[in-house]
Amino acid sequence: MPKISAPTIAAHRAQTRGRILDAVAELTRTEGIDDISMTEVAARAGITRTALYNYFPDKAALLLAFAEEATAGFLERYRSELHSVPAPTDRLSVFVRFQLEAIAEHPHPPAAELGASLGPDAYQRLADHVEPMQQLLEEVLRHGTAEGAFAEQPVTATARLVLAMIGAQRVPILRGETSVEEAHALVTSFTLRALGAPAGAAAHGAAAGRNGAVRDRP
Repeated sequence: MPKISAPTIAAHRAQTRGRILDAVAELTRTEGIDDISMTEVAARAGITRTALYNYFPDKAALLLAFAEEATAGFLERYRSELHSVPAPTDRLSVFVRFQLEAIAEHPHPPAAELGASLGPDAYQRLADHVEPMQQLLEEVLRHGTAEGAFAEQPVTATARLVLAMIGAQRVPILRGETSVEEAHALVTSFTLRALGAPAGAAAHGAAAGRNGAVRDRP
């Protein structure tokens, strides 16, 4: 009988699950997701491999849970920090910034590559987890268009293009060929110009997403 480290079994399971996902997050900072083994995750989480399988039946389920939690964390961070940011260009800029920081923090392959390695079912479930981020970006674009900051664009297609540009920075960032700051300035400036933002908005928007720039607003 495993030792219970919480007041209830449910709380114990929640704590253990949290340690497992924290272990995955730590391992992604030092090695690729494809190279991470269930044995490594269990050891980092301080449990046996058998216990790990009681929470996640295979690596695909484990990585899907990790992707889901990472997405939820992104959405919570974005909404909590940008709730009162008035300028549409700033909101777009910080969305780009947060996405690039996530790439640097958890250097795993993009969903398409990860899904291909785990099979078609896992790919579809990964796509489902990523969908809320696209919806959030579409919301930013719609609001910006309604407020006159952006020209009329097909929102869904435009959001996909922006996410593709962000994704294209993954390899240069991970190889050290560019920094998050440089990638952020490039993607933000290019995107705002493509959206028809007023002259000067691209430079301002690129600056707005830098660390502390938005958080310091009253």
